[in-house]
Amino acid sequence: MTAPAGSAVTVRVPGSTSNCGAGFDSLGLAVQLYNEVTVAWTRAAQGGRAIRGGPARAVPAAAADARASAMAASAAAAFFRAAGRKPRSFRFHVAGDVPVARGLGSSVTVIAGVIAGLNALSGAGLSRHDIVGLVTAEEGHPDNASAGVLGGFCVARCEPRSGKYLDTVRFAVPDRVALVVASPEAELLTRASRGVLPRVLPYFDAVRSINSAAYVVAAFAAEDYERLRHAGGDFMHEPYRLPRIRGAAPAIAAGVAAGAHTGWLSGSGSSVLCVAERPGAAAVAAAMLQAFAAAGVKASARVLAADNYGLRLA
Repeated sequence: MTAPAGSAVTVRVPGSTSNCGAGFDSLGLAVQLYNEVTVAWTRAAQGGRAIRGGPARAVPAAAADARASAMAASAAAAFFRAAGRKPRSFRFHVAGDVPVARGLGSSVTVIAGVIAGLNALSGAGLSRHDIVGLVTAEEGHPDNASAGVLGGFCVARCEPRSGKYLDTVRFAVPDRVALVVASPEAELLTRASRGVLPRVLPYFDAVRSINSAAYVVAAFAAEDYERLRHAGGDFMHEPYRLPRIRGAAPAIAAGVAAGAHTGWLSGSGSSVLCVAERPGAAAVAAAMLQAFAAAGVKASARVLAADNYGLRLA
């Protein structure tokens, strides 16, 4: 059954950190930082603010954010196709604490929120697995998509040739593990950050990254977080992205020196994240901010826990 015009749902979606060191486009970890996406059926004639699941223009109800509008319209089109439903007009509004273009999965909160909201309104009955697949297709990679929808530490897999989402193995992460995020004020769009990556990678750089990613997954699976110490080394994307973010590499090093187990560039940046035990998290955050300040960069820090639930109706 489809909800009538005027009906609305709100979906709470966690932010996420992706790659987690060397797990490029594969590893994601949901964090307790949230956006709430409210989706409501409406009539196309209402003030030009209607969003359709096809090529029609999309405008958020509260802010004329072109990027969010485009993501919402594309996500809606994908949902209506997958659900076999006739496109309908709707409005959406995003509110919350996940910063835009900071490597914390803000785009996934919009895409997943819209898809899950339309799923609830229309009664289409898509599963979480289905939603991860749709978000992955929109994003182009499954790391943030799986973490934002499913929660926890996620190891996601796509079909190697087609890139189609296949499955995720996830692990819960206890609250005693602190995720210390330091975010410079500058935004960094994923598309721009991907443009600096090389087309060809040295063979043994790939081998070293595979070794590191496998070890990080094993540590999370075993809940033996002390084994993460210095295990986040990456040779696939961080060497090309970190130098473009002033103070980022020193901030990670400072966090580790202050007691964190490991640290990495969160997604494509500009945020960096360190994994620490909760009693020492404040000292790690202070050290990371001091490193950014020494580089002349204003930044903010958050001490977060993992979100183990993923998206849900608010």
